[in-house]
Amino acid sequence: MDPTRDFIKGVKRLVIKVGTAVVTRTEGRLALGRLGALCEQIKELNSSGFEVIMVTSGAVGVGRQRLRYRKLVNSSFADLQKPQVELDGKACASVGQSGLMALYDTLFSQLDVTSSQLLVTDSDFKDPDFRMQLSQTVNTLLALRVIPVFNENDAISTRKAPYEDSFGIFWDNDSLAALLALELKADLLVLLSDVEGLYSGPPGEPHSKLIHTYVKERHQSEITFGDKSRVGRGGMTAKVKAAVYAAYAGIPVVITSGFTTDSITKVLKGERVGTLFHQDASKWMLLGEDGAHNMAVSARECSRRLQTVSSEARKKILLDIADALEANEELIRTENEADVAAAQQAEYEKSLISRLTLKPGKISSLANSIRILADMEDPIYRVLKRTELAEGIILEKTSCPLGVLLIVFESRPDALVQIASLAIRSGNGLLLKGGKEAMRSNAILHKVITGAIPDFIGQKLIGLVTSRDEIPDLLKLDDVIDLVIPRGSNKLVDQIKESTKIPVLGHADGICHVYVDKSADMEMAKHIVLDAKIDYPAACNAMETLLIHKDLLKTEGLNDLIVELKSEGVALFGGPRASLEFDIPEAPLLHHEYNSMACTVEVVDDIHAAIDHIHHHGSAHTDCIIAKDLEAAEIFLHQVDSAAVFYNASTRFCDGARFGLGAEVGISTSRIHARGPVGVEGLLTTRWILKGNGQIVDGDKGVVYTHRNLPV
Repeated sequence: MDPTRDFIKGVKRLVIKVGTAVVTRTEGRLALGRLGALCEQIKELNSSGFEVIMVTSGAVGVGRQRLRYRKLVNSSFADLQKPQVELDGKACASVGQSGLMALYDTLFSQLDVTSSQLLVTDSDFKDPDFRMQLSQTVNTLLALRVIPVFNENDAISTRKAPYEDSFGIFWDNDSLAALLALELKADLLVLLSDVEGLYSGPPGEPHSKLIHTYVKERHQSEITFGDKSRVGRGGMTAKVKAAVYAAYAGIPVVITSGFTTDSITKVLKGERVGTLFHQDASKWMLLGEDGAHNMAVSARECSRRLQTVSSEARKKILLDIADALEANEELIRTENEADVAAAQQAEYEKSLISRLTLKPGKISSLANSIRILADMEDPIYRVLKRTELAEGIILEKTSCPLGVLLIVFESRPDALVQIASLAIRSGNGLLLKGGKEAMRSNAILHKVITGAIPDFIGQKLIGLVTSRDEIPDLLKLDDVIDLVIPRGSNKLVDQIKESTKIPVLGHADGICHVYVDKSADMEMAKHIVLDAKIDYPAACNAMETLLIHKDLLKTEGLNDLIVELKSEGVALFGGPRASLEFDIPEAPLLHHEYNSMACTVEVVDDIHAAIDHIHHHGSAHTDCIIAKDLEAAEIFLHQVDSAAVFYNASTRFCDGARFGLGAEVGISTSRIHARGPVGVEGLLTTRWILKGNGQIVDGDKGVVYTHRNLPV
């Protein structure tokens, strides 16, 4: 449950207001499917013990459609040639109310629910006796599990027309719903609309963003409303006025879509749908979507300042960070040890604790990696290609930063250092969210690194997100965050991919294979397989599946390899063939990542079977062949469709630092943009620079295109 929706646990009585745009379709006909789904939700709530009160619009719209049809049927051809006069709204309401209520009654009856009709006018509420009788009647109905359905009686309304606001006790069905919520002491008011909730501007505009929690002091002056409802009286403006009125009188309000089949159910589960109005909202907004937006905007502004400084200045920042890490090593180690102790006490998996631990020498190693990165050629603003388009027109393709990166990573605090240094070298702004198990380590590393960034660039270049509750807001900021890189479990990567429109770069699994061909040098194979599995079994580039050519069965070399794996403490699990051959338990799945001292073993008929196995059960991360047969090696290297494919070398070499990239922000199995270990170049895009001296296109008259490649 979202923390801002925790109050939902205490909701028993709720008022649901259904707007005209929900009740009717664009052409004016009743939206029977939507109404049916709505009634089904209300039936479920009624059965679950909730007291549900409905306020419905739509009578005028339904009546107008019916009267237009009657008028058309009863009109002569001559009548149709005359200018058509708009139908009287009160007459439309009179005709539409009976039809609308009859439909609700029919739908609820099909669900074995009883509903009742209550028509009110503004003037009714001026009478204290009426208000008292209204409460008594509604309480009686609710006690009997009857659904009271309210509508303003537009047919006898005292206002001039149903579409003109008055300034009485209420002036439309939105304000009526707010009034009833207060009068009947409801715990929640839900206003159903034709959009997901309240946006910062007209919903159709590209930069309009859904506001999850409305804070009057912050949003009142910032929101730009679009047109009024296509059919109703007030549209979103009326809903917001009613919501603010009710919320600040103590009734929480959610504006959400009436077009989805489970929106009310989601609201009452505490899910973060629609826009919440609550009198305590300003106290909750410690970060929230606006704070997340500001953090991302600040990172972008700082990155633009970083891009204006010289290559030497950016290099110096990295060298200062390396020095600061070594100078604060003792403090960093102390905080990391506290994280490790807490993880052990919480009985986290050994693989997680292994990734969490900053072992002796790790800080020095990280500092040296940063110095190597600083000494590399400046990656940004390099001219990648120069072309003469026509005489006097030169086009340059140049490298430039992506913009703002959001990195979500688990367990490994050293990842924070690598990612931050890569972002600075590539001129990008950065937002970091580490796992809670590394909270102390991440906090001190972030403090040390940002402390080395000069004030004229700004320490907000690198933002540290401290709560997982802030991630949903950040993942919605596709206007200011350019790339998300998740580093962690399969579940984490999948959740992020499903939750954002921002491009995501990363890999869900690290299921790396080592295939031992029949031509392999078995002594070499033993060394490679052992290293690939036991050097760092928690890493994503560790071997998870060992594939063996069938001709190696019963050979001394293979027997030595299996014995050595077991003696090193590796738990072996078999595929269908290997489990019988080696008398080992069957693997839980052939597509399985252990991240521990365990691996799957399977027997294959030949190299083509090995490649098929990798394609069916692998994750396109890193796969290796061990062989003397060069022809077999070439087949493997060219046909295995993975980000990294090795020949006679451990899969553990698949690493940004080992590849000479200085560091890595992650390993990508994507086929678009960066693939494999992602270093500085993976965090860059391109920009086209065109230089002329007054040329114009003018329909290409007189322009002679040469498209001549020039030296860079």
